[in-house]
Amino acid sequence: MTASTTRRSIAAKTRTVRTSRTAALAATAVAGAMLLTACGDQTAGSGASDKETKGAATSGAPLADKLPQAIRDKGVIKVGSDIAYAPVEFKDKDGKTVGIDPDLADAMGKQLGVKFEFENGTFDTLITGLRAKRYDMAMSAMTDTKDRQEGIDSETGKKVGEGVDFVDYFNAGVSIYTKKGDDKGIKGWDDLCGKKIVVQRGTVSEDLAKDQSEKCTKDKKDAITIEAFDTDQQAQTRLRAGGADAGSSDFPVAAYTVKTSGGGNDFQIVGDQVEAAPYGIALAKDNAQLRDAIKAAMDAIIANGEYKKVLDKWGVAEGAVTEAKINGGS
Repeated sequence: MTASTTRRSIAAKTRTVRTSRTAALAATAVAGAMLLTACGDQTAGSGASDKETKGAATSGAPLADKLPQAIRDKGVIKVGSDIAYAPVEFKDKDGKTVGIDPDLADAMGKQLGVKFEFENGTFDTLITGLRAKRYDMAMSAMTDTKDRQEGIDSETGKKVGEGVDFVDYFNAGVSIYTKKGDDKGIKGWDDLCGKKIVVQRGTVSEDLAKDQSEKCTKDKKDAITIEAFDTDQQAQTRLRAGGADAGSSDFPVAAYTVKTSGGGNDFQIVGDQVEAAPYGIALAKDNAQLRDAIKAAMDAIIANGEYKKVLDKWGVAEGAVTEAKINGGS
């Protein structure tokens, strides 16, 4: 089967691809800033200037000087993300953004001395938002692909905008899941001919389903009926209600869904994951300094063990990498 390699494709890989929908200041940085402010309040005429306060916020952050000065001055990196893709990024019961990506961003923030602020958006609009400078970067289980790097629409082969650079930080494949105890005879992608599958719009899962459907018809079998939704959660709801035969999403998401939905009684994974490819943090091509700072921070947390702690926490250690890479996707 020929298929594009992306989660999250760019609306055919504009989520083009299915790249993963928190972060906080370092504890020592917060304490330092609070202490400085408290001292200023107690001594007349000794209030800290904005520059001094920002300096305190980055104290103890070994990689702060790698950031662009504008980012250091703001103390914030704005992150575009589709925050509905558990366990990569999602809202907990209190409305807080949690998951693999926010935890990794929090660890990187300690290295860089800044706060990562996650802003919600639908997956297939994240690259556009990055181009429009609504975000400094996009971190959302987004697969690094050559098409995305070059701004190419994967379906038409035409350039649709400026490409992006990626800092690759995790490997993930794509899985199929069905209702538990009712796999409809589906053991892999070749068994989907004549069946109905639900996916998130703009993901690699949607791309794979389209490619497989074409293969079905070439083999004189019935096409696959594909129903695409704005979020993966909507696709899950449709399958749970019996409105489809199968669903597909990135392996970490599928595995988390199978484990947690209905207390583990709603779904089951069928077959092996396919199309393993790197997740990448997307950044504008004219922002090489920020890209390199993010890479340095990711390498630092891999080296100091914080990266492993995050992956172990979420049960996705099998997707770990030993170093961050720039534009390693194909």
